[in-house]
Amino acid sequence: MVSESVSSLLDLYRTKLNTYDEVLGSNGTIKRHWQKLFSSLEKIGPDELANRSQEIKNKIRENGVTYNIYQHPDGLNSPWKLDLIPFLIEQREWQAISKGLQQRAILLDLILRDMYGERKMLKDRVLPAELIYTNTGFFRSCYDVKLPTQNQLVMYAADMARGPDGRMWVVDNRTQAPSGSGYALENRAIISKIMPELARDMYVGRLSPFFTQAQQSIFKVFREKSDYLNVVYLTPGPNNETYFEQAYLASYLGYTLVQGDDLVVKNGCVWVKAIDGLQRVDIIIRRIDDEWCDPLELRIDSKLGVPGLLQVIRNGNVMVINPPGTSAVENSAFNAFMPSLCRYFLGEELILPSVATWWCGQPKELQNTLDHLDSLIIKKANRKQVFRSVYGKELAKEQLHQLREQILQNPTEYVAQEEVNFSTTPTFVDGQIEPRYAAIRAFLTATPNGYQVMDGGLTRSSALKGKFTFSNQYGSVSKDTWIISDEAEVVRERVKLPGFVYHQTQASLPSRSAENLYWAARYSERSMNATTFLMFTLNALSLQRNFGNLNKTQHIEILLKTVSNLIQIQPCFSEENKDDFKNPFPIIADSIANSNKNGTVTSSVNSFLRAMMAVRERWNNVTWRTIDVIEHINQKLQQIQASHNPNDIQNTLNSLQSNLFTFYGIVNESIPRNNGYYLFETGKLIERILSKITILQSIFSNKTEPIIESELLEVVLMNHFALSHYRSIYKTNFEKEYVLDMILLDRQIPSSLAYLLDSLDYSISQLPQASERLSKSRKAILEAVTQIKLIDVSDIATVEPSTQAYEKLSTILSQVYGLIADVSSYTANQYFNHTATQHSITETIVDIVNEL
Repeated sequence: MVSESVSSLLDLYRTKLNTYDEVLGSNGTIKRHWQKLFSSLEKIGPDELANRSQEIKNKIRENGVTYNIYQHPDGLNSPWKLDLIPFLIEQREWQAISKGLQQRAILLDLILRDMYGERKMLKDRVLPAELIYTNTGFFRSCYDVKLPTQNQLVMYAADMARGPDGRMWVVDNRTQAPSGSGYALENRAIISKIMPELARDMYVGRLSPFFTQAQQSIFKVFREKSDYLNVVYLTPGPNNETYFEQAYLASYLGYTLVQGDDLVVKNGCVWVKAIDGLQRVDIIIRRIDDEWCDPLELRIDSKLGVPGLLQVIRNGNVMVINPPGTSAVENSAFNAFMPSLCRYFLGEELILPSVATWWCGQPKELQNTLDHLDSLIIKKANRKQVFRSVYGKELAKEQLHQLREQILQNPTEYVAQEEVNFSTTPTFVDGQIEPRYAAIRAFLTATPNGYQVMDGGLTRSSALKGKFTFSNQYGSVSKDTWIISDEAEVVRERVKLPGFVYHQTQASLPSRSAENLYWAARYSERSMNATTFLMFTLNALSLQRNFGNLNKTQHIEILLKTVSNLIQIQPCFSEENKDDFKNPFPIIADSIANSNKNGTVTSSVNSFLRAMMAVRERWNNVTWRTIDVIEHINQKLQQIQASHNPNDIQNTLNSLQSNLFTFYGIVNESIPRNNGYYLFETGKLIERILSKITILQSIFSNKTEPIIESELLEVVLMNHFALSHYRSIYKTNFEKEYVLDMILLDRQIPSSLAYLLDSLDYSISQLPQASERLSKSRKAILEAVTQIKLIDVSDIATVEPSTQAYEKLSTILSQVYGLIADVSSYTANQYFNHTATQHSITETIVDIVNEL
């Protein structure tokens, strides 16, 4: 347990230290700001710290903050990990570090421009030619791919750790598509809410100015080119490890989140395939790796990029940040030459040192590596070659021999690095404060005035004691990073976007996003309809078996058949298997819990959740908290078995229904009435109409005894949420004609067919139309509405004497069903014909290089 006083708390922590730690100054004393932090931790107390740690986990889950771990059974959408103790760096020290980071960014930008330009560093023998021409990040096709900016390296991130000399050392460079800044923002939002006391008497640098300045710099480039800039955020897709961050930043910055198949090259420009036609793209913020960007000139099997993208960049018709080819300087071998490259390009010494690195492509360095193999860290020079770092000291004699042979076979592919004792930092682990190795990722963006450094970053601490492993793929824990000072930050002048005023009613809605919004609505409504009717059926079963007349069970059989008509799986309730009606719970449980069968409740909810994740950027935190609850209810539903108490099953279904209603309410109250909203409404209404018709056709198939008919009419009214309204008008007398009139024609009832068809027509009318004439969808709806309006209720309420079937009612309902099914097809053909089959919900290429 944590000790009970500040001094003993620190003393206890110091007894655990066996290397340099962040809380200690150069003379071994406790740094003042860490002293304040520990004082605050003591006031909170150990029990409350454990509670706060759980609150952080809950908040992460509620906000849907995820990180996908590859090749792990539970890896998809794994919760992000955040420690409650922040990482502190004093402002004056950070200013010195920032100068070193800015120098690095300038140097790497110069190296890139020379690499894809005159290549003077090769001619002057500053860099071996192999590090360019055998570099998997170097692409000859990118030689003339230039941005219309002062810097080619627009965004840059550096991984750093504090070395034995007390200075920050650069461990790694991230240049092609740096990730982590969005997680840093989310970390700050969570810690500021749950641990506000920790910042007492300290001033913490803000993160938002970094993003505002980055936006300003991007917009300045195209200020003279266009009155309106269309910026898109290019993601590999929902299964990418950092998809949450990509959706989060797209939403935070107001950019359109797109995948490769949302974009097309036409007439020398890049266009978004939106539901209202092609919309030109000016700027692409990419999060896919270089080689996947353009299958025409780079990797031919890529399905993530845009064919012809490089040529559009060459023509100056689109700006891609960072431009393809920038991964070349992520090669680990460059660390060995950074000091000499810095002197060559800048005439300066490196401000921030790198870890001592030897490239095995040089005879002397190769021999040094082989001589000290048991004390070095061996890595692949090219990071795209999947190879986890090997610690020589952990290898047995035979393993060292095998590693030696590997290096000798292809020495240019390997680098050796000195194993350095980096600093540790306080981390809350299992109720105690423990020292763990930590690394910070700092973020920079190019501006007209030079590179700006974020006042913070993404710190990650090792999950294992004594291990300097900070990849999230291997379980590391993130920390909020505080740049602290004794004085309040001077509020900067508000950054202004380009001075023109441009009025645009709504942002681009890519066809893929439109399709996922549409299917999110259909699957949510499918889940709602199945859940609602199952609840009525279970309630009828309980009433009949415990309090009813066992001789009158025909309405139970009809309800069970209706369940099977609504949830079309096998086995089902049918006349061929009469025994199933005696014990219906195995099929009911299967209809709810079997997520491997399409149409079940859990299968529909899973499809709903996948579609929601594919358009993650369009939902606010309130929505996502409800989605989190629905996901946990769905996990409970998957555990349902036939032997469970029917009341418990009903309670779980009731929770799902309530939260789906909550979700609908949030959507209705918070989403702008744009194309996305009306496509969502279209999908919901189509599914609702089809489901209502399916239930009506099943219940009103044949004439039944009056007592059975009364039970069925009551269920129909409940399923349309119209029972109270009916009773207020007709009291307790259930008359078939009155019921049919209400559920088919009464426009006061939101679930009546007339109301639903009118609502569907309105939603589709608000979507982009090809012409002023009625579209095929609206013509089909008009025909359906006309058929419903022309209904003679007394006529359709009668049965054919020979068959005792409601044939006229069935005919009309079948015709309306077919017309609305056609509306679904017309909608897909008109708005979703640009995309491949649900590419947004299928697996995407693993992005090993860009891992956090």
